Amino acid sequence: MTNILMGVAASPGIAIAKAFRYANTEHIPQKQTITNVETEAERFRQAVEKSKIEIDEIRKLTEQRLGAQKAEIFESHMFLLEDPDLVDASLDKIAEDQLSAEYALYEVTTGVVEMLREMDNALLRERAIDVKDVSGRVMSHLIDKPYATLSGITEEIVIITEDLTPSDTAQLDLNYVQGFVTEVGSRTSHSAIMARSLEVPAVVGVGIAAASIADGAMLIIDATEGTVIVDPSEEELLEYREKKQRYEERRVQLKLLAEQPSVSKDGQHLELAANIGSIEDLAKVLENGADGVGLFRTEFIYMGRSSFPTEEEQYQIYKHVLEKMNGKRVVIRTLDIGGDKELPYLELPKESNPFLGLRALRLCLERQDLFRTQLRALLRASTAGKLNIMFPMIAVLSELREAKRILEEERVKLQQEGIAVSENIEVGMMIEIPAAALNADHFAKEVDFFSIGTNDLIQYTMAADRMNKSVAYLYQPYHPSILRLVNMVIKAAERAGKWTGMCGEMAGELTAIPLLLGMGLNEFSMSAGSVLPARELIGQLSKREWANLVEDALVMGTQEEVKQFVEQRSHL
Repeated sequence: MTNILMGVAASPGIAIAKAFRYANTEHIPQKQTITNVETEAERFRQAVEKSKIEIDEIRKLTEQRLGAQKAEIFESHMFLLEDPDLVDASLDKIAEDQLSAEYALYEVTTGVVEMLREMDNALLRERAIDVKDVSGRVMSHLIDKPYATLSGITEEIVIITEDLTPSDTAQLDLNYVQGFVTEVGSRTSHSAIMARSLEVPAVVGVGIAAASIADGAMLIIDATEGTVIVDPSEEELLEYREKKQRYEERRVQLKLLAEQPSVSKDGQHLELAANIGSIEDLAKVLENGADGVGLFRTEFIYMGRSSFPTEEEQYQIYKHVLEKMNGKRVVIRTLDIGGDKELPYLELPKESNPFLGLRALRLCLERQDLFRTQLRALLRASTAGKLNIMFPMIAVLSELREAKRILEEERVKLQQEGIAVSENIEVGMMIEIPAAALNADHFAKEVDFFSIGTNDLIQYTMAADRMNKSVAYLYQPYHPSILRLVNMVIKAAERAGKWTGMCGEMAGELTAIPLLLGMGLNEFSMSAGSVLPARELIGQLSKREWANLVEDALVMGTQEEVKQFVEQRSHL
């Protein structure tokens, strides 16, 4: 009997195959005491060393398939195998409590995982998965039992699991793995990020209902809708095989637009750019014919490692991106750490509400050593292409002015050192705080461009944490209040003769594009995979027509009214 489960569409596509239940069952050892402490400690150390060798092999495999940036997560796994909270604490329990290596590791790991899972920060909660992955690998060597692997699959399957760790996803053989379904996770979890990189259909966060899927059951994953169909009927199988074929044909058809300009039906040229987090993401940007990079999230250069990247490391990365984009605009956002993105080695004080605390530019202005290093690297790289520098999380004019002052100081220093710096760098800011949107007229006089970060703008306007499922209904990108703020920013920039982009998720949503086009948005920046569908839609829309229609949407009362209006008028 058909059973339909719902989750989060983490990576688009359709998969049809048998379920393969995958679990690295946690080994729970019996509490045992030992007499020879040194022998037991040495057994533990050897298990750690064997785990390091395995992780390094997986890191190399990931680097070959997905690039160095995606492989950096395994650097943090290696770091965990040297972490005093995990390794030294286990050795201490062996020595002081005369516990077996297995039980010492189990007790320490359980404490660390419970602590991480209680954290308010989503990324720290997800780090519990890394700790379990690493400790499970060490445990497998202690009990002399192979760590479960996905590398030996020899038939087409859909993986069903609680969650996939980074080392799991690195081993997926895409000749056989058609997709995966997880009980937990979000669009920002490791498994979701890796799925998008691999272009594997994935539905995550299905909940405990996923545990009811029997091994070998026939499944359909519709990862465009976030739907999992268990034991489909023959009619459903036929329907989705045809839908899968249409999906694949559409992908091929859309690729024909990669070399085409981004032009509306009435001849208005726009810029469809892509968001990236690493140099490895550039392949998809170029493959999909993006007009530039509208957001380079540089915080990912700092994450998954144990120390700050040097000026030279950053310079080489920025230079590479600019050169690869071959004169197309590249908007690089300065370090945006805080909120749901943390650096363990930065050791920031714990805050009761990190989304409203010391983050992004606020942190950079306090830690000017980090800020100046990044700005020097950006300025040095500026001669390699068309660089735009963007400051995040600005609330008041004094923050913008201070950031620009520091940037100018570093420019002068470099020129005094005889280092060339481009004379054509545009400097802009993100609009993601309602106060900045409301004061956009004043900000527009002091920047070259705006980029609207709708992810944060929506959550701050609606006073609803976008990571909190209980208030997810308030994350409403089409609510008239959000649309009015966006329109206000675009019009303020127009009056000052400046351009406006958008780098939040809203920029790539087909329902939002007609409204944003009508408002006069100049640049839409989105995931690389969204560029071609957006280009196709824009080619069917008249900017002049939507400039009139958007006025009707702005005076509506609810998101539902706006969505219905857009869908009717644009035939989505």
